[in-house]
Amino acid sequence: MRAESDTWDLATSVGATATMVAAQRALASDRRLIDDPFAAPLVRAVGIDVYTRLVDGQIPVGGDSNFDPDRMARGMAVRTRYYDQFFVDATDSGIRQVVILAAGLDARAYRLPWPAGTVVYEVDMPEVIDFKTSTLRKLGAEPTAERRTVAVDLRDDWPAALREAGFEIGAPAVWSAEGLVVYLPSDAQDALFDHITALSAPGSRLALELVPDTAIFADERWRAHHDRMAELGFDVVDFNELVYHGERNHIIEHLARHGWQVSHRAVSQLHAENGFVYPDDDVAAAFADVTYLSAVLR
Repeated sequence: MRAESDTWDLATSVGATATMVAAQRALASDRRLIDDPFAAPLVRAVGIDVYTRLVDGQIPVGGDSNFDPDRMARGMAVRTRYYDQFFVDATDSGIRQVVILAAGLDARAYRLPWPAGTVVYEVDMPEVIDFKTSTLRKLGAEPTAERRTVAVDLRDDWPAALREAGFEIGAPAVWSAEGLVVYLPSDAQDALFDHITALSAPGSRLALELVPDTAIFADERWRAHHDRMAELGFDVVDFNELVYHGERNHIIEHLARHGWQVSHRAVSQLHAENGFVYPDDDVAAAFADVTYLSAVLR
């Protein structure tokens, strides 16, 4: 279970979810649904056995577990394409400051076609930043933008660390909080968006996805799926123990009150827009209200 001052690396607790996501990106890349040549080598470098076996195609498909790597790849392709296009559109509009919060094993600073003059700030725990930087250096990877790392816990004064890294408050920025909000308690969620708003000039953009009710991770539909996957070794991550439950402010309403114009789409709609059929089973139904948001500060 989470604690107020808990810590992690890329093989434990919340950090392991970053490795899980990278493994899913590797599946999507292997199937040419996205282009992320760094995902698989980063996962192998972390060394969590089940995710290494996943990217190497060594997990048995079908059977009692109903494990379907193609479904997993499509789901991650939807998420990755959403954020990729969000960044491309924002920088095409002239924004040159990019902030990736809880960057994890995200390699967008190395793989997206950033316009000249773009600065990408990656914010995450020092151990995570150091691992990714050193691993990609060993792979011979070079950033496609000016990459500035901000090694700080988001529970600390990360706005000050971001400014110290050169972030300009007077210039518009594009922000992402991919896969982040569910791991924050209610007050920290509000503080995150308040900080983003305070740091943002008009015209800034923000993208994130939200799970309207984290109780879904205790729902019997998800628990049954989790138990089946655990038999294959996927018990490294149990979301029910990692997320913060309980009531919290509605993110869309919170952002709107602070001057953000928000648009949103359900995950099923994004599947359709990408030419995929949203699955028709209990697990898919349980997560059908997962919503992707993009917002512009007026």
